[in-house]
Amino acid sequence: MIKGVLKLGTLATFLMALSTAPSPTTPAFAAGGGGGGGGGGGGGDPSSAYLAPSPPPPSVYPKRSGTKATHKLKKTKQSSLDDTTFGQGYRAAYATIYDRNDYAAAIEQLKALGHDDHPNVANLIGYSYRKLGDYKLSQVWYERTSAR
Repeated sequence: MIKGVLKLGTLATFLMALSTAPSPTTPAFAAGGGGGGGGGGGGGDPSSAYLAPSPPPPSVYPKRSGTKATHKLKKTKQSSLDDTTFGQGYRAAYATIYDRNDYAAAIEQLKALGHDDHPNVANLIGYSYRKLGDYKLSQVWYERTSAR
């Protein structure tokens, strides 16, 4: 008898919670109506709580009247990776690292390219030294990637 009452009570509690839960199609509104913390004000029609999307923020730089742009856009130089000999050598070293896992050979290939100052080259050299366990030298090469 007690088990039956407990089951019935549990079922009733579950059904009450289920019936009072918001449905997926019911819109949710923020509590309170005042802006900025503290209490609220609000009340009234809940549909008034909807806020339209805000317009994009104004430009970061203030506009000055009567001025002209004093700089011209520079023509972008062709990436050194687009240079065929450099690109082929870089891709070969990349394959040496990631396909054959021969880090020492890859370091030699990358240094032979003559573009140690290029961030991608320095990054691969740093990665190779790290994989070889030379963490101090690896750090030096990794820092060269951001020094540019």
